[in-house]
Amino acid sequence: MEIKTQDYQIWYTEETSTITCQGRLRLAGLEEYQPIIQFLDDILNSQAPLLILDLAGLEFLNSSGINVFLKFVLKVRQQKTTKLTVLGSSKVPWQGKSLKNFQRLMPELKLEFKQ
Repeated sequence: MEIKTQDYQIWYTEETSTITCQGRLRLAGLEEYQPIIQFLDDILNSQAPLLILDLAGLEFLNSSGINVFLKFVLKVRQQKTTKLTVLGSSKVPWQGKSLKNFQRLMPELKLEFKQ
């Protein structure tokens, strides 16, 4: 499963239950994010016991995109059957503060920063 454009790429590796996002996500509003929302929902509906959301390669994410991922974290929390690990990069400025907010919404979320 994959979504690929000139600006960003998102794919799911089933063997490792990893959703990887790379590039720059700056779509205009939730309507343009709808394919990504559906992609994330489809993965969550697969009932994997553990999901890894690797955002370390995501250089830029606008507020609409942050909202999409926050809602995804809430859906995982509500499902109660999937554990979530979020991987970020300490070298990408937006990730430090924003990803900590993910953990506030889901305290059991595991947050790791790569160098």
